[in-house]
Amino acid sequence: MNAWQFSPRRVGLIARVTFLEARRQRLLPLLMLGAAGLELGAQMLEEFNFGLSELKFIADLGQGVAAFFGSILAIVASAQLFFREIDERSALTLLAKPVRRSEYLAGKFFGIMAVISLFCVLMTALIIVMLWSRETALMHGRPELWERGRHLNYAAILAVGFAHWLGLAVLVAFTLLIASFAQSSLFTVGVSLGVLVICQLQFLAQEAYAKAGTLGGRWVAGFIALLFPNFQVFNLGDVTGVEGEIGVMLLARVTGYALFYVGVAGMLAVFCFKRREI
Repeated sequence: MNAWQFSPRRVGLIARVTFLEARRQRLLPLLMLGAAGLELGAQMLEEFNFGLSELKFIADLGQGVAAFFGSILAIVASAQLFFREIDERSALTLLAKPVRRSEYLAGKFFGIMAVISLFCVLMTALIIVMLWSRETALMHGRPELWERGRHLNYAAILAVGFAHWLGLAVLVAFTLLIASFAQSSLFTVGVSLGVLVICQLQFLAQEAYAKAGTLGGRWVAGFIALLFPNFQVFNLGDVTGVEGEIGVMLLARVTGYALFYVGVAGMLAVFCFKRREI
């Protein structure tokens, strides 16, 4: 009986195998592609010397590159790593052993999040190094603008990277939810991209229905807000800028928001996966 209890050890083993499989599929070269694009954009700006506005542009560019490639990595990795074992029938062999389907999904989630974590750490570190080096160069070129020290708040930049990681965790959870009942990785990727667009733009729908002023409009806005997470919540860089600060309470609310949707998507994925024939 104990063999069928939920086991964090089995989850860890599945997560480790998933992470190693991601390395074999060479999904991580997306890191290099994103880093190369960011570096190229920043190098082009050095010829113009725009001062503080240049630092803001580099920060926004870095966050945009991280969001774009991170979202692609989250969706593609989740779909490929889930369906690879399904298509090869190795998942059937694994689940025939004392392994719960909830453990299987949890292991997949944490294995994919290990890849996402590596991506976010490297991209955030690259952004900080680029901003630090460029700010240092500008300090030497125009010291009168930096009489009070550095302008950039690097702790806030780290917090922005953490919030971005939380958003990708929600995206991975929703992709696995779709994969739990989908029949192909292509369908999963397509629907997940659609969900991503909805989550990025759902605040516009909320505003439109809220401005309608009708009870039905408010109900529709509330339903959309509940059903789909608002990914603008995770864009803390738009709120603080490169010189602002991010409070602990704001970060805690964003973390709780992400954990809620990860938990809901995870439970729905387990519910669907348990009823799926493999």
